[in-house]
Amino acid sequence: MLDALDIFASAGLWAAVLRIATPLMFGTLGALLCERAGVLNLGIEGIMTFGAMIGWLTVFQGADLWVGLLAAAAGGAAFGLLHAAMTVPLGLSQHVTGLGITLFASSLAYYIFRLAVPVSGTPPTVTPFQPVQIPLLSDLPFFGEAFFRQTAPTWLALALIALTAYGLARTPLGLAVRIVGENPHAAEAQGINPVRVRIGAVVAGSALMGLGGSFLTLSAFNSFFPTMVQGRGWVCIALVVFASWKPSRALVGAILFALFDAYQLRLQHILGKAVPYQVFLMIPYLMSIVALLAMSRRARVPQALMVPYRRGER
Repeated sequence: MLDALDIFASAGLWAAVLRIATPLMFGTLGALLCERAGVLNLGIEGIMTFGAMIGWLTVFQGADLWVGLLAAAAGGAAFGLLHAAMTVPLGLSQHVTGLGITLFASSLAYYIFRLAVPVSGTPPTVTPFQPVQIPLLSDLPFFGEAFFRQTAPTWLALALIALTAYGLARTPLGLAVRIVGENPHAAEAQGINPVRVRIGAVVAGSALMGLGGSFLTLSAFNSFFPTMVQGRGWVCIALVVFASWKPSRALVGAILFALFDAYQLRLQHILGKAVPYQVFLMIPYLMSIVALLAMSRRARVPQALMVPYRRGER
């Protein structure tokens, strides 16, 4: 038992927590932005998969790592535009459209990957982002290794969470997004175009999802395989509810899930074969369900979430 508790005193654990949390930060922030405008985007799993592939492929073809991130964001934005075009002006089912986007984006990612990279025993690799050394802070005992030796996309995710929290709470654009998600007809009465705001929010949110996928291939790992997202998109959808649609709480939720995940990986080494490894794999999801149940009762859902907007209707 003491060894299991000693894991929490390991700097390596907390460094891994931030790495594991980064794609969840991007994905949760993207889903949150869509939902605050009133659109549920269940295409996140496929968008993250496509972002992982297109970001990696861009770098594999010789581009810079930052160009790879931009390509992933652009790919995510393109699928977001497709989702928004079908659900906002046309008013189609957000559930069905989102699931269709997931299937389409995932399949397209694998198809393009196989066109560009023939089947081989070992997937080709790229040189990923390296940890950023922050003067003085990176050399601090424990804290330096635990928190200040992360790659640039992790710092980007943290910055985007802060900017989104400020933007939603303090800027006219953020107010427009929030009011469209609550009452699009009231927004229209104030001169706001709900269709444009919703489309813009879905496109921007989907771009963030694409960034979350590209982190896996350009920072956490250095190659692509079709199943690498492994349900992170669905976790992000749940984390939005856990966060009560607030960016700051989304950060807490992503870190909490990542802590469970990083902890179970290390716990497997301590207990060995005494417990089936599938039990350890369940831990982060079971704990997330418990946390979600505890928080969801107090969560305030945007009133117009999944409600199609039709101009002139009340």
